[in-house]
Amino acid sequence: MTSTRFCLGLVVGKFAPLHRGHEWLVEQAAAACERLLVVSYSKPEFERCGVQARRTWMAARWPAHDCLAIDDDWLAQACAARGIALRAIPGNGEDDATQQHFLAWLLRDLLQRRPDAMFCSEAYGPPCAAVLSHAFGQPVQAVVVDVARAALPISATRLRAREAPLADWLAPEVLASFVPRIVLLGGESSGKTTLAAALAQRLGTTWVPEYGRELWDQRGGMLTPSDLRLIAHEQVRREDAAAPLARGALVCDTSPLTTWSYSGWMFGAPDAAIEPLARRRYEGVVLCEPDFPFVQDGTRQPEDFRLRQHAWYLDRVSELGVPVHHARGPLAERIEQAAAWIRQGFATMR
Repeated sequence: MTSTRFCLGLVVGKFAPLHRGHEWLVEQAAAACERLLVVSYSKPEFERCGVQARRTWMAARWPAHDCLAIDDDWLAQACAARGIALRAIPGNGEDDATQQHFLAWLLRDLLQRRPDAMFCSEAYGPPCAAVLSHAFGQPVQAVVVDVARAALPISATRLRAREAPLADWLAPEVLASFVPRIVLLGGESSGKTTLAAALAQRLGTTWVPEYGRELWDQRGGMLTPSDLRLIAHEQVRREDAAAPLARGALVCDTSPLTTWSYSGWMFGAPDAAIEPLARRRYEGVVLCEPDFPFVQDGTRQPEDFRLRQHAWYLDRVSELGVPVHHARGPLAERIEQAAAWIRQGFATMR
């Protein structure tokens, strides 16, 4: 590792996923630079490693550095704002020269950043630095660190192929993206919350209770449209916080889909601000059937509302395009059947 102090260092990667080896490389680069620019792009994106996920990971793991994860949509907006001609991200299979000249254009013309050092653990470093030097009209030094991967013997390719345990090589914020999330949906008095807690216990994992009920109790049953937006965002935040603690699947008692539905039932029309969260993807859905007596606890709508809710969920679930398990019968049967379905179809991704 060089002892030279650079003004601006550069690290480029797909980070699909971002692993301990990437973090070690960034640490080495940061130690040799006054400032560090980390750029990520991939075309196509890899499963669970999309641009939004990578932005989240990079912000969490490298908050002190300038981090940028881009896709073609981001490029189109950035080029329009700069008033320069659009160039698409090259495909992952494109040759090295195409990749190098795209990076030079991205840095020089669009980002207007001219690093004086490029750090990597691959042989492409020196030829890429040469292209950047020519494009910038100033030297860019290639700093190639641990090509043999002796310090941290791992690669994203091995992790995507599950040739190494994810939990050994991914930070909690990254690992959370690989935890299967199973959401329980159902109308009022359909046993959803009871089943969620019991399922988590049976599977030896954690679960995320329904925040909407918590806030309902705090507000004395008086919720506003802004409260529903808060519920939707807080439900997602709690899911994300719980995911690193899960062992296997994360059991989620409801989702923003439910909050979105109540925004329509309570205030006349579904809230457009909640809709993007309502379309949040889960790996599977457990839909609780209304096949046992309705229990009125003093906070629920009449029983016919439960049936209308169930019909609405049936329509929405059919649009999600994910596996669905219909929980029927007494609680003990629901637990056994749903637990078996989750174990069989959603083995741990770690």
